[in-house]
Amino acid sequence: MRFYKHKIENLIVVDRIVTVHFPRFPAGYVFAGETHDFWELVYAERGEAICTRGDTDIRLIPGNVLFHKPGEFHKIRTSGNASPQILIVAFVCKSPAMAFFAEKQFEVAAERDALLRNILSEAKQTFRLYDFNPDLRKLESVESPNLGGQQMIRTYLEQFLILSMRDRLKTAQTEAFVDPAARSRQIETMVVRYLRENLYEKLSLTDVCAKFNYGKTFLCTQFKKNTDRTIMNYFLYLKIEESKKLLLSGKHTVKEIAYLLNFDSSAYFTAAFKRAVSLTPKEFAKRGSSQNKVTAD
Repeated sequence: MRFYKHKIENLIVVDRIVTVHFPRFPAGYVFAGETHDFWELVYAERGEAICTRGDTDIRLIPGNVLFHKPGEFHKIRTSGNASPQILIVAFVCKSPAMAFFAEKQFEVAAERDALLRNILSEAKQTFRLYDFNPDLRKLESVESPNLGGQQMIRTYLEQFLILSMRDRLKTAQTEAFVDPAARSRQIETMVVRYLRENLYEKLSLTDVCAKFNYGKTFLCTQFKKNTDRTIMNYFLYLKIEESKKLLLSGKHTVKEIAYLLNFDSSAYFTAAFKRAVSLTPKEFAKRGSSQNKVTAD
């Protein structure tokens, strides 16, 4: 009896592991940047960091991963007083399918997060990992490494990459069957809810895009279709509306409201308020107070 030996089709093959880092970056840390001929996976386990790809700053929040492709200049710095824990895996992969991950950033699903933890667990029992060593250029084996540890790291990494591709492509295919107008309304609803929930925070367009895993051009276009406003202009509108309530309550000064709503300064808040309402915050509060008095009389 004759059997046919089917040749396995390999979508992604990791050829080499360069380094595995899992440092807790000190607050105020700034890495000057580098470029190299291999891929780099950067995953925020805890805390936030600012990653720079070329000239673009990207806010990496907990549970998110991003990729740097070969030849791409990149750097990283901590955000404010944060001391984030970041998993960085550098590896060589020449599979054409890796082009999918160029300039990608997305939230890691819970079941995929387990694969990253497996990579880290195997790496700790196979190589000597340092708490913080930005100059690490070569992995060193521990005295009694895990049997097959290096292969397991590669296997888990390949699984993570393939399954992440499936997740992202499945989402794209699902969206293809959604009515464009309905999708646009859905995006508007999600973004507005997120902006309302963060009225007292300082958000950037990059933050909003990272939250929903959409590119800036796509997200802004879809949002403006229904609101006729840009996302950040709408966020400012919501802040101004909230400031009106605070002013009429009479419990806060203009300076306090500017601080509470995270405006850069009270002068900027006053200017933005006057553009929107045609009155300064003090004039608006005074007029509101007068109207309330007349109503009471």
